[in-house]
Amino acid sequence: MFRDRVDAGRQLAALLGQYRDAPDALVLALPRGGVPVGAEVARALNLPLDIMVVRKLGLPGHEEYAAGAIAAGGVRVTGEPWADLAPVFEREQRELARRERAYRGGRAPCELAGKTVILVDDGLATGLSMRAAIIAARSLGAAKVVAAVPVGEAMACQALAQPAKASEFAGRSDLERIGSRADEVVCMHMPDPFHAVGAWYGVFDPPSDDEVRDTLASWSRP
Repeated sequence: MFRDRVDAGRQLAALLGQYRDAPDALVLALPRGGVPVGAEVARALNLPLDIMVVRKLGLPGHEEYAAGAIAAGGVRVTGEPWADLAPVFEREQRELARRERAYRGGRAPCELAGKTVILVDDGLATGLSMRAAIIAARSLGAAKVVAAVPVGEAMACQALAQPAKASEFAGRSDLERIGSRADEVVCMHMPDPFHAVGAWYGVFDPPSDDEVRDTLASWSRP
């Protein structure tokens, strides 16, 4: 379906043309896989590029299964009882903080208050990472949130347009008030059966920390 993440980003940008040159819009890519996709979207739309660092929480003993996610500002979203994920939370919280420092290189995050924020990842399986990113963007004052991916599982993509269930919140009582739904969900392809995000890419090697850092460092912010 896509040669690689660059190809996916170029195709995805074609569906987001209404935001080209928008003075109040910016692209936030979810590292690491979302960064090359988001960079192509931002380049095509002539928008600023930044990151929204999100970490998946793997279920202990089944780490490949995304059972929850965390994002900036203490945002925690879970599809499992929080007590089952608590053992991995501290480790992933440290990794989230490390990535924030490593990728930004001392640069301050873009201001989100009053902005249209286009959240971009390379794909959507459970949707928990994107849900955490949506909530984090809302908590930082985003006026409009667009969730955009090249490929995703149909039910997960559709669910992002609806508020999260109270059972999915963990550790924060104000998440529902902040808002946990996207104003717009752009998913190019929702294959059935879905299998996995990587199945729809010819090349799906994960970007390195250096590649993410270099992409952000070379980006000229307006």
